[in-house]
This record gives sequence, C-alpha cells and structure tokens, in this order.
Amino acid sequence: MSTKASAVSIGLSAAIVAVEGEMPSVLVVSHEGTHDALPFGPFDPVHHRTLEQGLRKWVGEQTRFDLGYTEQLYTFGDLGRHRSARTMKQPGHDAGTRVVSVGYLALTRRIGEAPGTQWRGWYHYFPWEDWRDNRPAMIDEVILPALQKFVRDAPNGDVAERRRERVNICFGEGWDEERVLERYELLYEAGLVEEYHRDGGQRQAPRGAVRLGTPMVFDHRRILATAIARLRGKLKYRPVVFELMAPTFTLLELQRAVEALAGLRLHKQNFRRLVNEQGLVEGTGKFCTPARGRPAELFRFRREVLRERPAPGVRLSARRTRPG
Repeated sequence: MSTKASAVSIGLSAAIVAVEGEMPSVLVVSHEGTHDALPFGPFDPVHHRTLEQGLRKWVGEQTRFDLGYTEQLYTFGDLGRHRSARTMKQPGHDAGTRVVSVGYLALTRRIGEAPGTQWRGWYHYFPWEDWRDNRPAMIDEVILPALQKFVRDAPNGDVAERRRERVNICFGEGWDEERVLERYELLYEAGLVEEYHRDGGQRQAPRGAVRLGTPMVFDHRRILATAIARLRGKLKYRPVVFELMAPTFTLLELQRAVEALAGLRLHKQNFRRLVNEQGLVEGTGKFCTPARGRPAELFRFRREVLRERPAPGVRLSARRTRPG
C-alpha cells in the first residue's frame, strides 16, 4: 500500500484590534473584491526568520501598519476551511496544498487606514455577541429556532443530545462572553453562516438559507472569533485594555472601552471601585472639558501594577449589569 504525501504550507493572519469611542474594530483588507479578509500571507521559510517576522512583513506590505502588541492565537488546520468565495487558492499556496493557518492578535491605539484597508466594527461579523443594550433580538427570533431545527435533524438520539447541550451552553441561560469561538463553530456546523456553504463547494448560501453576520474569506472569521474570545478572557487577568487606550483617559472612557470589548454593560460605581482596588490607574491632576457635563479627571495606567499583582485585570463577569 502506497501513500502520497500532501504538500503543506503555512499561512499567517493578524486580527488587528482597536477601540474608537464605543466601537471595537478590526483592520480588514479586501480580497479579490469579494469579502473582507484579515491581513494575511504565506510564511516563507527562506526569507522569514520567524513566523512573527513573516506576519509583520505581510501586514506592513498590505496595510502600511507597524504592529505593536502582538501574540500568537492558535493554529488552524482543518481541511477545507481556507476556501474563498471565488477560488480555492490563497496567494502563495499552490492548488491542492493543505494550508495551516497561524492566527495572531495585535492591539493598537492607532485608527488610520491605508489604501485598500478599512476599520470595521467586529460586531458586523458577530452581531449576536453585543449585549450592551440588551439580549440581541436575533438570538430568539432567528438563531434559537434554527438551532432547534439543527437538533431535530440529528441522525440519532445521542447526536441530538450532544447538539442540545451545545445549544444550551452557547445560547442558553448564563451568557458566557468568552465562548465566542464555540458559538461561531456551532452556527457554522448548523449551516447558519455563509462560510459553511462556501466550504462545501457552493459559491454562496442557498436561497432562503439563514445567513448570520458578515462573512470573511477563508477561515478568517473563525480566527477573529478566537481573537475576540482571547481578548475578552485576558481582560480579567491582564491589563491589556490599556494597550488600546490613549496615554490619558477618563474613567468613563475606560469603562466604555471595556464594555465595548466584552459586549456587556457594567455597573459604573462597581467598575470604578474595582479599578481603584486593583491599583490600575492613577490621576494626572488634569481635567478634560466635555461638550456637556462637568469636567472629568484624566487618568493614566500604572505600569507598576504589573510587578505588584499577579493578575491585575478587570473581573467584569462578576460585576456586569443584567441586560434589559
């Protein structure tokens, strides 16, 4: 019995995140004029000393953007998850090559666009993840009925029970803001996102099919879901939110940034008490004058807290408000 080795290549993708006002955004590029894409390109083992060096090169060429805070997210190797709407081939990868994608998360304070790039709110891609005003209506009106059908269509009772448990964990009582990837994967398997139909060889979802959120090329929405989940988790034990803040800010601006990333509203007084207890910020003695309301004191991040506390984050899950 003989086997034929398959070619494998490594793709590099970056979810570059910024917060402007109350909008968490991701920097995207247009791929072949079809769908949004994260900045990406193939790893060149001859010219790229490290994976991150290769990523920085591709990001610089595509966006004219110099990455700051960057961390590796995950390696994605599922067969078929790198298809695009128009072609099976990614730049730098031969047809038939198995593509392994290495995703990265990058944070920046800078909001600016190079030609061919755009900052887009990440809730365009995951509208069911924004609970700041209340529970998104689409969950009860669209998602849960479709997932209940997904459970009923299971081939046997055991599979139906496993599907039912996943639906309850992802969209039932006790919303866990960190389960972004799990929810996207469930919607994918239920055929509720365009990528499912595209990866099955269709150019687009069948007429009448449920299409949730804005699709992205290849497996980029999956990578972005992983980035959001990682960032939401790290908010609780690392002060990563300050990588997204201006050097000085008001406490309200800080709260709104945390809420935007978590997709939740927080109790104002509890949030400020927690920030003070953790020693995360210090006053500058300066004030800003808003268009309306009283002047607000400007604060800055206390970097000393990284030495003082093992996990100086914002424990937002225990202090969030209940959606209306």
